[in-house]
Amino acid sequence: MQGQDLFVAENGQYQVCKSARSWDLLRDNYRLYRFLTEVEDILKNVEDESTRLPEIRMLVRRLIINSYWVQSQSLQPDLKTGISVLLLYDELGFPLTVQTVTFAPGTTSNIHNHGTWGVVAILKGQEKNTFWRRSSHPEFPDKIEKTGEVNLSPGDIISFTPETIHQVQAIGKEPTVTFNIYGETNPKQRFEFDVTNHIAKKF
Repeated sequence: MQGQDLFVAENGQYQVCKSARSWDLLRDNYRLYRFLTEVEDILKNVEDESTRLPEIRMLVRRLIINSYWVQSQSLQPDLKTGISVLLLYDELGFPLTVQTVTFAPGTTSNIHNHGTWGVVAILKGQEKNTFWRRSSHPEFPDKIEKTGEVNLSPGDIISFTPETIHQVQAIGKEPTVTFNIYGETNPKQRFEFDVTNHIAKKF
């Protein structure tokens, strides 16, 4: 499952990054517990976020290439909301949340940031990511403006900073399934944005 690696900065600009080759990442018995241990080692030993995220993206790619179990873990989309979340790992005192998310075709998220770093891999279907940035409007400090968008397919991996603002939409005719890993969320820095009234509220 080879694809492209992307990084989205807090200003809403994205770049395509160099991606490790799939055959270089093949491992016997590479499972979720080993992945979590290696991510924890990166968090402990690499302080610079610009270095951390490429290394975590590589581990995510290694996991989805080698673990059929991870690729098969998903729920059917909720009939009311169009979104279902399957929590794979979330331990008190351990600064990681790992989950798969399923979006019904056409489902669109709110516009939000995460208040932490994140890495998301597309497992099935297609997803459109739309990016935003805060405007410098003096009267509306929470006003945001669109900066671009990109369509992602299976094998693509996208990473972002705590301040990155985006919106996701499942496109195509089949549900979109993603593998998501997040750091420790700062609830005071996680927002949902209203582009009509130029306000941000806790999310």
